Amino acid sequence: MTFAQLLFGVFPYVAIILAVVGTFWRYWSDKFSYSSLSSQFLETKQLFWGSVPWHYGILVVLTGHLVAFLFPRSILGWNGVPIRLYILEGLALIFGILAVVGLALLIVRRLNNPRLWKVTSTMDVVLLLVLLAQVIAGVWTAIFYRWGSSWFAAFATPYLWSILKFQPDIALVSNMPWMVQTHIVGGFVLLALLPFTRLVHLLSFPYEYMWRPPQVVIWYRRSRLGGS
Repeated sequence: MTFAQLLFGVFPYVAIILAVVGTFWRYWSDKFSYSSLSSQFLETKQLFWGSVPWHYGILVVLTGHLVAFLFPRSILGWNGVPIRLYILEGLALIFGILAVVGLALLIVRRLNNPRLWKVTSTMDVVLLLVLLAQVIAGVWTAIFYRWGSSWFAAFATPYLWSILKFQPDIALVSNMPWMVQTHIVGGFVLLALLPFTRLVHLLSFPYEYMWRPPQVVIWYRRSRLGGS
């Protein structure tokens, strides 16, 4: 077995198994740990300037990856018009840089605040470093290997589908530039870390808010005349 086969043909399944089994194990053993363990009460201003660009940036980037994974032909068709390709690539780069800046600010905030550092676990450090490496690799790829939305749809998407079909076609990614390969492997590393870090709070997001009918909230105040 070659190193490429191990990296792109075996490790993805190890990461998937760890993510699925670990997530169920964590839920049944300690379901109340499905949280990001917010540190907002320790300080708010720096959290805002780091959290907002990080979350908006990474959500847009991940949405773009998901669309290219589910609808690769639509992406390739969209990119067939140069101006639309430039707009898509430009927006992806902007939001990628936004995610890098936001995450960097969050890391600096944690390092410079003794109270935050005391509640920072080893897995928090590992997660932050992997996330930083992953987003930097993504921005690096966007800058130095342009038109990533097209080759992602043409090569990375078929590779990912081959993983899900249990027929990994490593030839699709084994000849890609080393930074692109690093970015792909980094995605599976994050998947493997999912149940063991605060990243698991993604699974506890109240997604039902997106389709739940609006609730009417009525404030009850005691009358100044009749209340005691």
